[in-house]
Amino acid sequence: MIDGGLEKCAEDFRQEIINLADAEDLEQFREDQFTELMIEHLSDAGEIDDGNVCSHAARGIKVNGYSVSEDEDCLDLFTSICTLEVPPVSITGTQIQTALKRVMTFVDKSFKEYYKDLEEASMVFDMAQRVYELRKQLTRIRIFVLTDGLTSVESIPSEDFNGIQVTHHIWDMRRLYRCLSSGLRRETIEIDFHKRFGYSIPCLRMPNDNDIYTSYMAIMPGQVLVDIYADYGPRLLERNVRCFLQARSKVNKAIRSTIINEPHMFLAYNNGISATAESVVLEKNHEDGHLYLGNVMDLQIVNGGQTTASLYHTFKKEKVSVEDCYVQMKLTVIANDEQIDLMVPRISEYANSQNKVTSADFSANSPFHIKIEELSRTTWAPATDGQQRQTRWYYERARGQYLDEKSRESTPARKKAFAAMNPTNQKFKKIELAKYENTWDQLPHLVCLGAQKNFQKFTVRLEDRGRSFMPDSTYFRNLVAKEILFKTTEMLVSSQPWYGGYRAQIVAYTLALLSHRTAQRIDLEKIWKEQKLSSVLEQAIGKVAEQAWKHISRPPSSGTQNIGEWCKKENCWDKFKGIQIDLPAGLEGELIDLKYVKKQKEPSGIEQPDEREKELIQKVANVPAETWFRISKWAKETNNLMPWQRSLAFSLGQLAGRKREPSRKQATHGSKILKEAAKLGFDISDLNSSDY
Repeated sequence: MIDGGLEKCAEDFRQEIINLADAEDLEQFREDQFTELMIEHLSDAGEIDDGNVCSHAARGIKVNGYSVSEDEDCLDLFTSICTLEVPPVSITGTQIQTALKRVMTFVDKSFKEYYKDLEEASMVFDMAQRVYELRKQLTRIRIFVLTDGLTSVESIPSEDFNGIQVTHHIWDMRRLYRCLSSGLRRETIEIDFHKRFGYSIPCLRMPNDNDIYTSYMAIMPGQVLVDIYADYGPRLLERNVRCFLQARSKVNKAIRSTIINEPHMFLAYNNGISATAESVVLEKNHEDGHLYLGNVMDLQIVNGGQTTASLYHTFKKEKVSVEDCYVQMKLTVIANDEQIDLMVPRISEYANSQNKVTSADFSANSPFHIKIEELSRTTWAPATDGQQRQTRWYYERARGQYLDEKSRESTPARKKAFAAMNPTNQKFKKIELAKYENTWDQLPHLVCLGAQKNFQKFTVRLEDRGRSFMPDSTYFRNLVAKEILFKTTEMLVSSQPWYGGYRAQIVAYTLALLSHRTAQRIDLEKIWKEQKLSSVLEQAIGKVAEQAWKHISRPPSSGTQNIGEWCKKENCWDKFKGIQIDLPAGLEGELIDLKYVKKQKEPSGIEQPDEREKELIQKVANVPAETWFRISKWAKETNNLMPWQRSLAFSLGQLAGRKREPSRKQATHGSKILKEAAKLGFDISDLNSSDY
């Protein structure tokens, strides 16, 4: 018998794949959508950092995607068994073994220059070439078998391949359902120290308990941390957004140096780790009266991820013993599950970490995303094509919100009405929001890093923007217009005769260039009102997309020949901006005409100014052009200010002369220039001090 909740989960999953793939009703496309959706779930569950869908099948070979870790020592490969059948069908052990064998055949051939037998301008060429390039530095290969069926195969022993540890991970519908329905969105980590290591960990308990949490202090052997990280990898750091910042960081180089040269000093030099748990089992030694950690349920390292990962990577890569390394650990057991999402970010933010952690690392419950969610529930999209019914664009701040809200409707009729009011093709998530915004702000190379990394980059940009910024209804309408731009461009690219892959990269570069060439004057309000693009704009997209494909498919001979890696380079974007592309003659007539607006058009994304910043812009705009020119000349002759500040002062003078307002960033830096000049004795007595 199949549990009713499991069957419902399978049906919801099936419908989501069908809805995503309905534009191209091809069996392979549905399998790609299945793989992409599973990769999203695995990423949310902390099993992987990210993943790229890349399907390839040949004699004895089948692989559907891949991912490479930040430090390039771990390769993840995905293979899918997608049936789209409900109730879920049984997947046999033989099918699992066959799937694993086909992936390993791909690895074996890739290590022997398989990419040379493949079409150079194809995604599978990139995948095979990437595996070949990394063959000598990989320490782990993880193979994920993804299926919407059910299997009784729970585990398969790891194996050794050319000195590389190969582990196998099976995700069927039952395991996915457990993960989604647990409320944690990931599988719980349980560590029995006796069973795993043969001994428990001595600890000290906080003197006074309270109803919120209990804390323990312990000294963890370095080898224990290494072994735990080897077992669970990123899942151990699921609540530590930064995870491993790599050995390029000065701090991590110092950690590595201590491990290699002074392991006995590690405890003295290192700040230790902060961890949380759902519960612990304590043991008391009757001889000495000391407490010991015997079992920890749901262990998560929320601060000190780089310490843990540095120990692991130094042990694995440098073959250095960590037996003499010890790490202090503060373990906080949170009594109330509802407090976890509130307390964990604060523990991470307030902890004395080796690399500065800003609140940009913690976005799950940020006011920005909460406000977007609120706007999405209260903003109605205009009815189109003669329809009377209005719909909403549903922002899914947390995975599963849409289905949860739909399931709470009391009758089938109300569920149907909810779906009509909130169509699934008008649902979007945080990682998609980040993709739209970074593309519009002309950062396609960041978008090409992958969904999760791009989201982290956007989060940092949002934090740099300042907490005072809050989206409003205009921002939300413009955001939806960007989504319409993105989705339409995806369909247009897929229908082109020259299209052969790399759609995500082509779309990002196409829209970034249009944003650049039009100075962001594409009329987003018009797109919102019509809920579609004009034919002229679609023509422009088609022209730019073809040039984008030609550009990214020809990496420079002096650098990487991998198209996917080339697209991640800022140099790739810089060169694309310089390409001459003739846009349709009618496009200019559709752009926002600045001559007919009262003031310079404000940015429509996270760069738009708030009320305080608008006041600052006005004050800086009121500074006479002559004052800015005098500051620029004075700074150059006296070698004061930074070169870019001198240049900016001159630019602000030009703007003032043309009666144009500076941007938010220009105004912020302009105010600082005025203060710095005054501090150094420059005479700005003609200005009111409130202007700066």
